[in-house]
Formats: sequence, C-alpha cells, structure tokens
Amino acid sequence: MSNLGFIEGIRREIRRLGSRKMYIFGMLVVPVFMAFFFLDLLSPGLPNRVPTAVVDLDHSTMSRTVTRSLEALQVLDLSERCESYDQALERVRQGKIFGFFVIPADFEKNALSGNEPTLEYYSNMTYFVPGTLAFKGFKTVAVATSGGVVQQTLVSLGATPGQVAALVQPLSLDVYGLNNPWMSYSIYLCPSFTMATFVLMIMLMTVFSITIEIKEGTSPQWLATSHGSILVAVASKLLPQTVIFAAVGIFIQWLFFGLSHFPLNGSLGWMIVATLLTVVASQGVGLFVSSVVPNPRLAFSLTALFGILSFSFTGFSFPVESMYGWLGIFSYLAPIRYWFLIYINEALNGVGLYYSRYYFVALIVLPLVACTLLRRLRSACLKPVYVP
Repeated sequence: MSNLGFIEGIRREIRRLGSRKMYIFGMLVVPVFMAFFFLDLLSPGLPNRVPTAVVDLDHSTMSRTVTRSLEALQVLDLSERCESYDQALERVRQGKIFGFFVIPADFEKNALSGNEPTLEYYSNMTYFVPGTLAFKGFKTVAVATSGGVVQQTLVSLGATPGQVAALVQPLSLDVYGLNNPWMSYSIYLCPSFTMATFVLMIMLMTVFSITIEIKEGTSPQWLATSHGSILVAVASKLLPQTVIFAAVGIFIQWLFFGLSHFPLNGSLGWMIVATLLTVVASQGVGLFVSSVVPNPRLAFSLTALFGILSFSFTGFSFPVESMYGWLGIFSYLAPIRYWFLIYINEALNGVGLYYSRYYFVALIVLPLVACTLLRRLRSACLKPVYVP
C-alpha cells in the first residue's frame, strides 16, 4: 500500500509541476540564468583600470616620473589630472574617480636638498574593492618613490651602488598566492553567489509546494493519496523536485569546472556529492519552515529572508568566527555554508574528504532534523486553515 501511495504521490506531484509555470521558472530558469549572470558579471576576476587622478602641484622632473609610475600600474587608470585637492575631492564625490594621488609643491626640491618630502594619496573606501585596489596601487608607487629618493640621496653622499642596494632593499621577497594565485574574485565569489541563489530557490520552491496545499485546502487529498502517511506524502512530493534540482546542480558544476575551467584541485565526484546533498539539505530547511509555519505567505517571507541573509553570515565575505555569537548560530543552519566550505577544501585547497567530513555530515543531518516535525505538518494538513 505504501509503495502504491508513493508512486501515486509522485504522479500527482509531476502533474502539479507541469500545471504551474512558476515551478519551471523557479526550478530551471532562475538558477541557470543566475549561473550565467554571475559568470559574466565576475568574468574579469578582479577589477582592473580603476579610475583615479593625480594632483601634481610640483610640475618637476621627479613629479612627472611619479606620474608615469602611476600610469604604468595595470590596476589603475589615471584618467584625470586635477589642479587642486578640492577639485580631486569633488571628482571623488561625483563618483568619477575612486582615489587621487597628491604630489605637493617643492617635492623635488625637498627630496634633493635632504629635507623630508611628503606624498599624499586618498582612496574612496565607500566602494571597498576599487578603493582598496587604488590604495594598494598608490602605496606601491609611494614606496617605490621613497626608495628612489633615498637612493638618490645616498649616491649624492658618496655611497656606492652596491651599498645603496643593500640599504634600500636589504631583503628579497618571494610572495606566493596559494590556491588562488590569480587573486580572482570570480573563482571565489561566482560559485558562492550562484549556489547561494540556487539554494534559495530550492528552499522557496519547497515551501511553496507544501504550503500551497494547505492554502488551497488540498492537503487532506494529498495525504489521502499517500494513505495517510506524511512521510510518504512528503517524499513523493519532493522527489521529482529533487531530481530536477539535482540535474540543475550538476549542470552548474559543469559550468564551473568544465566550461569556465575553475580550479579543481580535488575530486569532481565529491563536489557533485556535495551538490546533491546540498539540494536535499535545502529541501530539508524548506520542510522545516513549512512545518513550523504552515502559512504560505509567512513561510515564504521567512525563507526568503533567511536565504538572502545567508549571503552575509555564511562566511563568503566575513569570517563566521568574527561575528557575534548569535549570528554564527544562524550560519550553521544554512546549507550553503557547508557547500562553500567543501568547495574551499575540495576544489581550491585540494585537501581531500577527511577535512570536509563534518560538512558532509551536517548536510545529511539538516533534512533529518526537519523530519522530526512531520507530525506537526500532518496535523496542519489534516485541518488546513489559511490565514491571509
């Protein structure tokens, strides 16, 4: 009887999926579109040619050398020459540039006479990424200029080139970027944002498909199809969605590692397993919300809020360990957090399954926790009450 109820429940759900265009839009169109959207948006990897300006108040040979050094930096686009600090600041306020470099009057004179010359640079940190890039570019030129001034001063005092080199640059530095040597935002953020959107759509579709039964008063019929078993009813309802979402998830992994050639230092198989478990775990979160709040409008709103906030508190841009304690708790309830950590360990770091074992376990536990509330959901389905 339970097998017949399960099969009939699957047939019923397939008919419902085909009868509403919203399902196709939310399960196929949105995740695939967002994957291509983020791949295209973040394809440069790192913003290059950040618009900046220089304020040259010295107009000397040395100041022109500094300006040429700024122009030579790949990360900066020295798009403007401003006549004063106030003019440059106004261009920043207008959003035309993200920073400016000030060469004060008498800069060359002070440098050659042994006085302490001053360089100033300002970055608009309201826009963190371009502002930071401008800051680093300005700092590079300032340090190089400082070294050049020191070198010129030492030579004028009679030091040999060897002595100058030892004093100006006593250390040789070798810097290596591990696991993301390209320093690419695309490799780090594109999979995170794409999968976060994917997880959000899974949770929303799960909540909608369950709570709409209560809203429309068809939940008793839904249970009757499965011979009164809420477990069979839920499994038969979510399985067709699981298959569709799993196919979309595997396609997204192909976009990352096949089409876009993102680094994969570990196993593609484990990344696919992580994606499949993330699908089921996300459905588990949707089931949990539907059981606690069997009202479509409220459940949909809470799920959307949780999914959107998960972009912030799951560790993409800010370490969870540095957050307030209660925010950190929410991060452990988000399936995307565990997929993200598996992606870091498996794809980027290539450290293997051992270091991600607890994240896989967490993805398995989330839907099991949701199943503990099935009795509450069954009660809501037997006596459907819709509160607008």
